[in-house]
Amino acid sequence: MARELGLNLPLLVRYWHWLTGALTGNFGISTTFRQPVANILMPRIATTIYLVAYSALIILAVGISLGSVGGVSRRLRPYVSALIGFGIALPGYVAALVLVSIFAVYLGWFPTFGAGAGFLDRIWHLTLPAISLAIGWTAYVAQISAAAVREEEGREHVMTARARGLPPALIFRKHILRNAAAPIITASGLSVAGLVAGAVVVETAFAIDGVGSLVVKSVSAKDYDVVVAISVLIVAVFVVMNTLIALLHNIVDPHRKASDS
Repeated sequence: MARELGLNLPLLVRYWHWLTGALTGNFGISTTFRQPVANILMPRIATTIYLVAYSALIILAVGISLGSVGGVSRRLRPYVSALIGFGIALPGYVAALVLVSIFAVYLGWFPTFGAGAGFLDRIWHLTLPAISLAIGWTAYVAQISAAAVREEEGREHVMTARARGLPPALIFRKHILRNAAAPIITASGLSVAGLVAGAVVVETAFAIDGVGSLVVKSVSAKDYDVVVAISVLIVAVFVVMNTLIALLHNIVDPHRKASDS
């Protein structure tokens, strides 16, 4: 068995074999499922992508909108701050239990487990998990957005635009939100990357057969090849998102453009 698993080889040789295999998508054989790790991951990655994409839409739509309202409206700012504080303090598994109790068990609007089959059925099944996964990150994006908008709102060029009588919508779009885009993009990108890691709790709570629930099962079964493959996947997502954030900063950040020129 040691020869079959390559455990009789030196550590550096074993690592080189794993690295060259991982670069081609070969992460070894699962000791639990007796299948190549890639074959186990592929169908579950699709489910997690659906969940993460759904949650990301909620985060971007609700988080940026809520933060913009909190940054611009002084009258609504205390209420927005209270909502943001509540969202940050609410753990994902607690949100999952509350949503299931109200909307699945009591009202019967949504199913309590599974990912569904087909696009519309998946959306129906993943609504509660996506909301549970998105609540904390939505509050984080809203907090960053509110602070960035509030900072830009007090700048001199915004006051000058108001003194010239420009429409408030135009001032917000071109003078406030555009200049506040850099921290909002950073917070949004990190939130989307964090959703992959956060899916572990939500997928387990809703019995969704995705990457998150798989890593919990693999850790319990000491299926190290699967755990390592999922860890590499999560790290790769963070690297890709950080790269996209840097590229978007070069596009939308006018201060960086001015300094570069």
